[in-house]
Amino acid sequence: QVQLVESGGGFVQPGGSLTLSCKVTGAISTYHLGWFRQAPGKEREAVSAISFEGRSYYVDSVKGRFTISRDNANNMVTLQMNSLKPEDTAVYYCAARARVLGQCTLWSWSYISWGQGTQVTVSS
Repeated sequence: QVQLVESGGGFVQPGGSLTLSCKVTGAISTYHLGWFRQAPGKEREAVSAISFEGRSYYVDSVKGRFTISRDNANNMVTLQMNSLKPEDTAVYYCAARARVLGQCTLWSWSYISWGQGTQVTVSS
């Protein structure tokens, strides 16, 4: 099982950018990786995921603004967030799903390992 530690959250004005990073301890190449977020009073929701092969998936609300990438050599997965909006404010979580369990998904229930989260606040 892998361990995940997120970093890079913070405060940014609308229209700004942030890059979230997630350090993965373990056999990263055998996992699909995802980013999820949870705003106060709301359910956790998917943001983006990347398969062990590098195929990326996004929810409609972030398409064209966010980019997910992975660097297996350095055990990292990154979420580049541009054109941020107040509604992007949330705690962002990195998660891992073992490839042996099936294909890469955007369903949070299918991910078995989670980081502690990093806060992103978008406000003027």
